[in-house]
Amino acid sequence: MNSKPSASDDIHLDTGKLPCHVAVIMDGNGRWAQKRLLNRIVGHERGTETVREIVKTCRKIGIPYLTLYAFSTENWQRPKIEVAALMTLLKKFLESESRELQEKNIRLNAIGQIERLPDGVRASLEETMQMTRDNDALCLSLALSYGGRSEILRMVRNISESVASGDIQPDALTEEMVNAHLYTADIPDPDLLIRTSGEMRISNFLLWQIAYSEIYVTPTLWPDFGGDEFIKIINDYQNRDRRFGKVNP
Repeated sequence: MNSKPSASDDIHLDTGKLPCHVAVIMDGNGRWAQKRLLNRIVGHERGTETVREIVKTCRKIGIPYLTLYAFSTENWQRPKIEVAALMTLLKKFLESESRELQEKNIRLNAIGQIERLPDGVRASLEETMQMTRDNDALCLSLALSYGGRSEILRMVRNISESVASGDIQPDALTEEMVNAHLYTADIPDPDLLIRTSGEMRISNFLLWQIAYSEIYVTPTLWPDFGGDEFIKIINDYQNRDRRFGKVNP
């Protein structure tokens, strides 16, 4: 069956200038549902469909790292019924997608305070991560029970212990050592940070890692976001001049 042309069909990406790592703050599920007089959980369910589409799009165009902000440390403060529903939805997503992740050569990774997740969710997460550990076409990282400040605090505590024991001298500390003590130790910093729903904030996400990330904020609510818009944003990224504080000759 021939699909109708999409808006992105007219966009030609430079495969030599693709971002290595795209991070996404997935925002707007609740507002999407409320606008339609639906329960907020329906918005989260619809948001999982967007996750599938963006993962497939990254795999298709060849982006090797994708990190999705799925649940923050602050989200634990939401109503217990909503948190429980989110955890149930996460478990269902992991169980339903594990086979396709394996078939599509996608490795699942998780960053954050994973120990705070319910036992059943954590078991499904660890099982899927173990199953896909050798896949190398795309590394999909889910930020779960994640907070940038708590990550930095964890890093400081770990390095402080090494300094106190004499294993590291304070004047020998480097950015590489800091990176090695973050959840993202084996992942390159994001080249591009996307936030949906139009909110102009980074919400405690990858505070160290996004020091020189390009940022794109779209007013589109996450359930309405899709592959076409994602590709348009990649095209916008490719037309930016990344100087990293320097001046081009």
